Amino acid sequence: MEKKLLLGDEAIALGAIHAGLSGVYAYPGTPSTEITEFIQTNPLAQERGIHSHWSTNEKTAMEAALGMSYAGKRALVCMKHVGMNVCADAFINSAITGVNGGLIVLAADDPSMHSSQNEQDSRFYGKFAMIPIFEPSNQQEAYDMMDKAFALSEELKEPVLMRIVTRLAHSRAAVEVKEPRQENAFSPATDNAHWVLLPGNAKRNYNDLIGKQQAMREASEASVFNKAETGSQESSIDGKKLGIIACGIGYNYVREAIGDSMNVLKVSQYPLPATAIKELADKSNELLVVEDGQPVVEEDVKALLGKDYTVKGRLTGNLPRTGELTPDSVGAALGKESSAAYGTAKNLAGRPPQLCQGCGHRDVYGALREIIDEYPDARVFGDIGCYTLGALPPFKALASCVDMGASITMAKGAADAGLRPAIAVIGDSTFTHSGMTGLLDAINENSSITVIISDNLTTGMTGGQDSAGTNKYEAICLGLGMNPDHLHVVTPLPKNIPAIAQLIRDEIAYEGVSVIIPRRECIQTAARHARERKLKS
Repeated sequence: MEKKLLLGDEAIALGAIHAGLSGVYAYPGTPSTEITEFIQTNPLAQERGIHSHWSTNEKTAMEAALGMSYAGKRALVCMKHVGMNVCADAFINSAITGVNGGLIVLAADDPSMHSSQNEQDSRFYGKFAMIPIFEPSNQQEAYDMMDKAFALSEELKEPVLMRIVTRLAHSRAAVEVKEPRQENAFSPATDNAHWVLLPGNAKRNYNDLIGKQQAMREASEASVFNKAETGSQESSIDGKKLGIIACGIGYNYVREAIGDSMNVLKVSQYPLPATAIKELADKSNELLVVEDGQPVVEEDVKALLGKDYTVKGRLTGNLPRTGELTPDSVGAALGKESSAAYGTAKNLAGRPPQLCQGCGHRDVYGALREIIDEYPDARVFGDIGCYTLGALPPFKALASCVDMGASITMAKGAADAGLRPAIAVIGDSTFTHSGMTGLLDAINENSSITVIISDNLTTGMTGGQDSAGTNKYEAICLGLGMNPDHLHVVTPLPKNIPAIAQLIRDEIAYEGVSVIIPRRECIQTAARHARERKLKS
């Protein structure tokens, strides 16, 4: 077997290609972005013509992947954890329609919120949909699981959720890779009733899904990714024999802390292997559940073993309730002293994130800062993207930033309540992701809001991927019914800040919807494009 040094994301991508992938569908979001980027540049993927264009948002990605599965091909859909909220309608219903070709939904969770709004745990979505979940503990498993997950998906005719976390996604390890499998033959589904979720059909399909739960449990009990390991010596904490359930990446932290001294049940495939958990409990006086994210397994183990059995973890305070696991936090839960190697660095100056010097968003906020100072009641509702940094010094411009697309709809709601002026700032990629429907609501009611679509001609925050609406934003706004007299395109440069500020003042005075599109290419992608042109010349 050949060995490659791969990020966790890259191991997943290569595993999918080698498992016979025909298409990846995704919206960029840290820490999942590199999966699709790897497939886009992989020679075998290019040779096979594997679909790898970015989708407009996670819902369209999920639905397109389901369509590829309908045609009998293997599909992968990737997103960060909050993207699961966007695709939830299609995701949950895909468990009811079932699949034809194998379908894996990859959710990259972000404990500690390194680049996210929350710490939600995507395993809840897998439980909600009642489908199998895979959670690799290392890069090798991430690669190996792709073939197993696609096979299980096709065996059960159900989608499979794979959940990873930031540390696995963005760390490297040597991975042994296999010979690639051929893609599935084109074979569209023929049982249309199974795919048409009229109530009568959906009821039958739901009963089918319930009937598959035993097979899912059996697959988990027999999985090579779930294994019970007997410790080399009797182990205890406070005089009590301890058993450990280690989930996903948490297994590595456990092994780092205790070596092979304790009884450990490694869990990387769900539903939980109940038989193995009960066997570990019989050999132990209490269990410690080590899982990165929320106490999903801890709660289920408590329910499985009953209230009289002691189960420790995040809920009991033995592990931190928030944030990602670390070798130190797991070691402390196992009675080990903290290692200086993982201590916090001292005497380092704080370096808060900020917009790049020369970024067009800076000039937009320069103009907005003038407006905010002139109108004491002004509120600027922000959105998800590089420009969220406008909430920080030196601009301190944003009143809110909640989720993708919320800027326009929150501005509208505040205007409905009487707030004046109500201004929304949204990026170009975020606008096509989930801002268009909010603008349509505002146009339909002629709400008194000013919308700024800050267009840097790319998806800047995640590394410069293509933006779905580039060169289409004026047409989109006009198509939604925007009054052309109040639709403006400007160039955000320092010399233009006074003119842009005056334009914003003029549109604030208008009792209706205004859209201003400041357009200038992201300086990072502009520099990259300049280098590419120089290499070609």
